[in-house]
Amino acid sequence: MTSSASSRRNGARRGPYKPGQIRDRNFQLIIDAAEYEFARHGYHGTSTQKIADRAGIAKANIHYYFNSKSNLYLEVLDNIISLWNDFLDDVSVEDDPAEVLDKFVRRKVALSFSHPQASRVFAVEIIQGAPHIKEYIRTRMRKWVTEKAGVLRQWSAEGRMADIDPVHLIFLIWSSTQHYADFETQVLTILNRKDFDANTQRQVADFLSATILRACGLSTPAPLSPRTS
Repeated sequence: MTSSASSRRNGARRGPYKPGQIRDRNFQLIIDAAEYEFARHGYHGTSTQKIADRAGIAKANIHYYFNSKSNLYLEVLDNIISLWNDFLDDVSVEDDPAEVLDKFVRRKVALSFSHPQASRVFAVEIIQGAPHIKEYIRTRMRKWVTEKAGVLRQWSAEGRMADIDPVHLIFLIWSSTQHYADFETQVLTILNRKDFDANTQRQVADFLSATILRACGLSTPAPLSPRTS
């Protein structure tokens, strides 16, 4: 999960992991199937056999990569948090606040639409009291948030953005972007839509970015000019 990804994966996989075309494909099939089943049935309602059936592979293939369902579940959570937050891992005070926040919001919106099951798996884990990742939240995630909040505070101290609570700003970005995955049925029903399209995703990203940046005393960065031949 973010900086802990490699360490957790080493503990999850059985033996040394040797990349290869077939192995990589099976590994991704397992992760995708597990994400879907955990989101749909929860941890206790999901079996490795259901995951194998969903992935279209033999159950033995799952045990080739993972010692247990618990380790597979941790890998799924690890992958989710890495997808969400890796973008900010290398952010520094030298970066432009508006560009960083705009990209972070848009990345989270895109992932909410492209990986809705991932958001639901994480939401259920947290609602249940984070039984599998509480220690990670207490240590590594808290450290990650504290480091990013420090960059935001420095930007505020330098007058490059408004003086706002940086931790609650991170919470706001997480919650507002993930709303469209976690409450998809509610949103689609109210909007009277069958599903989301690219235009809706763009509208959501534009609205959330503009609103959040305005609260930070920032303007939305101008889009890059199209390349001319």
